[in-house]
Amino acid sequence: MIRSVAVALLAALAASAAAAVALGGDAGRDTFVLLAPLGLLAVAAGHALVARRAGLGGLRRQFSALALLVVAQAAIVVAVFVARMFVSGHDAFLTAMLVAWAATLGLWVAYLLAARAMGDVEAIRGTLAAVALGRRDVRTGVDGRGELADLAADVDGMIARLDGEERARSALVAAVSHDLRTPVTSLRLLGEAIEDGVVDGATAEEYVARMATHVRVLGELIDDLFELSRLESGELRWSMEQVALGELVEEAVEAMRPQAAASSVDVRAVLDAGDPLAIGDRARLQRVLFNLIQNALRHTPPDGAVTVRAERVDDGVEIEVADTGSGIPAEERLRVFDPFHRLDPARSDGGAGLGLAISRAIVEAHGGRIWVADSDGGTRVRMRLRAAP
Repeated sequence: MIRSVAVALLAALAASAAAAVALGGDAGRDTFVLLAPLGLLAVAAGHALVARRAGLGGLRRQFSALALLVVAQAAIVVAVFVARMFVSGHDAFLTAMLVAWAATLGLWVAYLLAARAMGDVEAIRGTLAAVALGRRDVRTGVDGRGELADLAADVDGMIARLDGEERARSALVAAVSHDLRTPVTSLRLLGEAIEDGVVDGATAEEYVARMATHVRVLGELIDDLFELSRLESGELRWSMEQVALGELVEEAVEAMRPQAAASSVDVRAVLDAGDPLAIGDRARLQRVLFNLIQNALRHTPPDGAVTVRAERVDDGVEIEVADTGSGIPAEERLRVFDPFHRLDPARSDGGAGLGLAISRAIVEAHGGRIWVADSDGGTRVRMRLRAAP
């Protein structure tokens, strides 16, 4: 309120100063005497409107009340000045008519602007109401600049993100259902065969072994889902330390040699002179390396090669896992890190499609990033981490 009073008095002083310069000191004094109380009255009325704006109803009524306040103030000012300053009734009438004309046009323009603003508000409100009812194909349709346009853009962006998240959730549920259906169906059929006694002892033992394999697959899938959920929710605790990447890479490569030999694939490590140091959780970075190397081995044909590199870069350290497989199309390079995404949905190679998703979650939790780099042949997956001091 104090600031508003100060604004009213300063405006009256500015007007009286202009009148004093143009018409003399008496005119300036009379102008201040007239405008100062009227300004204080207008400020008080304005604050009363603000305090009771909730009781006025919608924005249309609030705009109408404001317009009436402005017109009333203008009418009072003109009436007082006409009574004090003019002698000729002709001049007084012309002045009143000119003010009425200007007020009419001003109110009309204000009405047009208010109608446009209310139209944008109604569009945003209607869009949000449709979203609340479950629709995701609606947009506000509000364009231009300004606060309402920014709000509409935020609403449209929110709807797009919500639609994407719901699609991803539906795809995730479908993928989980698909990956669970096969082992569960196999377990049911094998169990029924044993229970019904339609197989002999040797076959029953074989069926039990198959059931154990399916149970292991189910357990790994559930563990991966649980770990991915905890990573994305930030529930895991991290043991951050200096990690020697050369040692980490060599251990991972040695651990993968039997699997690579079984597939007739050569796996090797290429390291910088000196051992690059990163800041991270050693066990989980090792998990990322295992996932990347296993994925590379899975997609590398016999007599191919998988190469793991660790090197320093300007703003950190990087690890690369490169293979000589068929490569990944450019349009698929971002999607390969989505849960359950497979380049060839018809292919069944023992992977649930969670390895790269878990790897991305781990790397991003370290403040790093992971991506599929350009390659003339095969696939190059790189991850960047913070370097140790």
